[in-house]
Amino acid sequence: MKDKVCLGAITGSYGVRGEARVKSFCADPSAIGDYGTLTDDEGRTYTLTVTRPVKGGYAVRLSGVKSKEAADGLRGQKLWAPRSALPELPDDEYYYSDLIGITAVDTGGETLGRIHAVHDHGAGDILELRPIKGPGTILVPFTQAVVPTVDLAARRVVIDPPAGLFDDNDEDDDAPKS
Repeated sequence: MKDKVCLGAITGSYGVRGEARVKSFCADPSAIGDYGTLTDDEGRTYTLTVTRPVKGGYAVRLSGVKSKEAADGLRGQKLWAPRSALPELPDDEYYYSDLIGITAVDTGGETLGRIHAVHDHGAGDILELRPIKGPGTILVPFTQAVVPTVDLAARRVVIDPPAGLFDDNDEDDDAPKS
Protein backbone atom coordinates (compact mmCIF):
# COMPACT_ATOMS: atom_id res chain seq x y z
CA MET A 1 0.00 0.00 0.00
CA LYS A 2 2.73 2.41 -1.03
CA ASP A 3 0.23 5.07 -2.14
CA LYS A 4 -1.69 4.86 1.16
CA VAL A 5 -0.87 5.84 4.74
CA CYS A 6 -2.30 4.13 7.82
CA LEU A 7 -4.18 6.69 9.93
CA GLY A 8 -5.63 4.40 12.59
CA ALA A 9 -7.07 1.06 13.57
CA ILE A 10 -10.53 -0.12 14.58
CA THR A 11 -10.36 -1.61 18.08
CA GLY A 12 -13.98 -2.71 18.37
CA SER A 13 -17.45 -1.35 18.89
CA TYR A 14 -18.49 1.51 21.15
CA GLY A 15 -21.97 1.30 22.61
CA VAL A 16 -24.87 -0.52 21.01
CA ARG A 17 -25.77 1.79 18.11
CA GLY A 18 -23.08 0.86 15.59
CA GLU A 19 -20.31 3.23 16.61
CA ALA A 20 -16.76 1.90 16.45
CA ARG A 21 -13.80 2.62 18.69
CA VAL A 22 -10.76 3.79 16.71
CA LYS A 23 -7.17 4.34 17.77
CA SER A 24 -5.80 7.26 15.74
CA PHE A 25 -2.19 7.42 14.55
CA CYS A 26 -2.49 11.05 13.39
CA ALA A 27 -0.30 13.81 14.86
CA ASP A 28 -3.59 15.42 15.93
CA PRO A 29 -5.52 12.26 16.87
CA SER A 30 -8.92 13.93 16.53
CA ALA A 31 -8.16 14.78 12.87
CA ILE A 32 -8.61 11.18 11.70
CA GLY A 33 -11.98 12.12 10.20
CA ASP A 34 -10.50 15.00 8.17
CA TYR A 35 -8.93 12.98 5.34
CA GLY A 36 -11.98 11.99 3.34
CA THR A 37 -12.83 8.42 2.43
CA LEU A 38 -10.74 5.81 4.25
CA THR A 39 -10.11 2.23 3.17
CA ASP A 40 -9.69 -0.81 5.41
CA ASP A 41 -7.29 -3.74 4.92
CA GLU A 42 -9.85 -5.59 2.80
CA GLY A 43 -10.51 -2.64 0.47
CA ARG A 44 -13.87 -1.55 1.93
CA THR A 45 -14.33 2.22 2.03
CA TYR A 46 -15.80 4.36 4.79
CA THR A 47 -16.59 7.94 5.57
CA LEU A 48 -15.56 8.39 9.19
CA THR A 49 -17.13 10.91 11.58
CA VAL A 50 -15.57 11.39 15.01
CA THR A 51 -18.34 11.60 17.62
CA ARG A 52 -16.39 11.85 20.89
CA PRO A 53 -13.10 11.00 22.60
CA VAL A 54 -13.19 7.75 24.59
CA LYS A 55 -10.62 5.83 26.59
CA GLY A 56 -7.98 4.53 24.17
CA GLY A 57 -9.13 6.56 21.16
CA TYR A 58 -12.29 7.95 19.63
CA ALA A 59 -15.85 6.80 19.10
CA VAL A 60 -16.65 7.14 15.41
CA ARG A 61 -19.44 6.51 12.97
CA LEU A 62 -18.39 4.59 9.87
CA SER A 63 -20.63 4.83 6.82
CA GLY A 64 -22.48 1.56 6.26
CA VAL A 65 -21.86 0.28 9.80
CA LYS A 66 -25.24 0.19 11.56
CA SER A 67 -24.87 -2.29 14.44
CA LYS A 68 -22.64 -3.16 17.35
CA GLU A 69 -22.02 -6.56 15.74
CA ALA A 70 -20.93 -4.98 12.46
CA ALA A 71 -18.53 -2.65 14.32
CA ASP A 72 -17.15 -5.57 16.36
CA GLY A 73 -16.61 -7.49 13.11
CA LEU A 74 -14.20 -4.78 11.96
CA ARG A 75 -11.94 -5.11 15.02
CA GLY A 76 -8.29 -5.13 13.97
CA GLN A 77 -8.84 -3.47 10.59
CA LYS A 78 -6.44 -0.63 9.82
CA LEU A 79 -7.78 2.52 8.19
CA TRP A 80 -5.84 3.91 5.23
CA ALA A 81 -5.96 7.28 3.46
CA PRO A 82 -4.54 8.08 0.04
CA ARG A 83 -1.09 9.64 0.37
CA SER A 84 -2.33 12.56 -1.74
CA ALA A 85 -4.85 13.48 1.01
CA LEU A 86 -2.07 14.19 3.52
CA PRO A 87 -0.47 17.61 3.85
CA GLU A 88 3.07 18.27 2.65
CA LEU A 89 5.60 18.31 5.48
CA PRO A 90 8.56 20.59 6.20
CA ASP A 91 11.98 19.28 5.12
CA ASP A 92 12.86 17.95 8.58
CA GLU A 93 9.64 15.93 9.09
CA TYR A 94 8.66 12.59 7.57
CA TYR A 95 5.72 10.26 7.43
CA TYR A 96 6.71 6.91 8.93
CA SER A 97 5.65 5.17 5.73
CA ASP A 98 8.26 7.20 3.79
CA LEU A 99 11.04 5.63 5.85
CA ILE A 100 10.02 1.97 5.59
CA GLY A 101 12.29 0.00 3.26
CA ILE A 102 14.96 2.64 2.75
CA THR A 103 18.64 1.82 3.17
CA ALA A 104 20.59 2.77 6.28
CA VAL A 105 24.30 3.53 5.91
CA ASP A 106 26.92 4.56 8.44
CA THR A 107 28.85 7.84 8.21
CA GLY A 108 31.48 6.08 6.08
CA GLY A 109 28.88 4.98 3.52
CA GLU A 110 28.86 1.28 4.51
CA THR A 111 25.39 -0.26 4.24
CA LEU A 112 24.02 -1.30 7.63
CA GLY A 113 20.60 -2.59 6.58
CA ARG A 114 17.06 -1.47 5.77
CA ILE A 115 14.46 0.23 7.89
CA HIS A 116 11.73 -2.28 8.67
CA ALA A 117 9.48 -0.18 10.94
CA VAL A 118 9.26 3.06 12.89
CA HIS A 119 8.00 2.96 16.47
CA ASP A 120 6.82 5.73 18.75
CA HIS A 121 6.39 4.63 22.35
CA GLY A 122 6.08 8.15 23.71
CA ALA A 123 9.70 8.89 24.64
CA GLY A 124 10.85 9.38 21.05
CA ASP A 125 10.80 7.67 17.70
CA ILE A 126 12.79 4.48 17.13
CA LEU A 127 13.84 2.99 13.80
CA GLU A 128 13.70 -0.80 13.59
CA LEU A 129 16.56 -1.80 11.32
CA ARG A 130 17.04 -5.20 9.69
CA PRO A 131 20.82 -5.48 9.44
CA ILE A 132 22.56 -6.97 6.42
CA LYS A 133 24.93 -8.77 8.80
CA GLY A 134 23.26 -11.19 11.16
CA PRO A 135 19.68 -12.05 12.07
CA GLY A 136 17.14 -10.05 14.02
CA THR A 137 16.65 -6.34 14.25
CA ILE A 138 18.42 -3.37 15.78
CA LEU A 139 16.52 -0.51 17.39
CA VAL A 140 18.04 2.86 16.52
CA PRO A 141 17.00 6.10 18.27
CA PHE A 142 15.59 8.41 15.61
CA THR A 143 17.29 11.56 16.83
CA GLN A 144 19.27 14.23 14.97
CA ALA A 145 22.46 13.07 16.73
CA VAL A 146 22.10 9.39 15.74
CA VAL A 147 20.39 9.89 12.35
CA PRO A 148 21.84 13.17 11.05
CA THR A 149 20.72 12.69 7.43
CA VAL A 150 17.47 11.52 5.89
CA ASP A 151 17.57 11.65 2.09
CA LEU A 152 14.19 10.49 0.81
CA ALA A 153 15.15 11.20 -2.81
CA ALA A 154 18.12 8.81 -2.55
CA ARG A 155 16.08 6.42 -0.34
CA ARG A 156 18.69 6.34 2.43
CA VAL A 157 19.41 7.50 5.95
CA VAL A 158 22.82 8.06 7.48
CA ILE A 159 23.30 6.63 10.96
CA ASP A 160 26.05 7.74 13.34
CA PRO A 161 25.54 4.91 15.85
CA PRO A 162 26.40 5.25 19.52
CA ALA A 163 29.19 2.95 20.68
CA GLY A 164 28.08 -0.66 20.92
CA LEU A 165 24.84 -0.33 18.93
CA PHE A 166 26.03 -2.55 16.08
CA ASP A 167 28.52 -4.66 18.05
CA ASP A 168 28.05 -8.41 18.19
CA ASN A 169 26.88 -8.96 21.78
CA ASP A 170 26.93 -12.75 21.61
CA GLU A 171 30.22 -12.92 23.46
CA ASP A 172 30.75 -11.32 26.86
CA ASP A 173 34.27 -9.81 26.90
CA ASP A 174 34.39 -10.02 30.71
CA ALA A 175 33.55 -13.70 30.80
CA PRO A 176 36.45 -16.08 31.51
CA LYS A 177 37.83 -17.77 28.41
CA SER A 178 38.05 -21.55 28.46
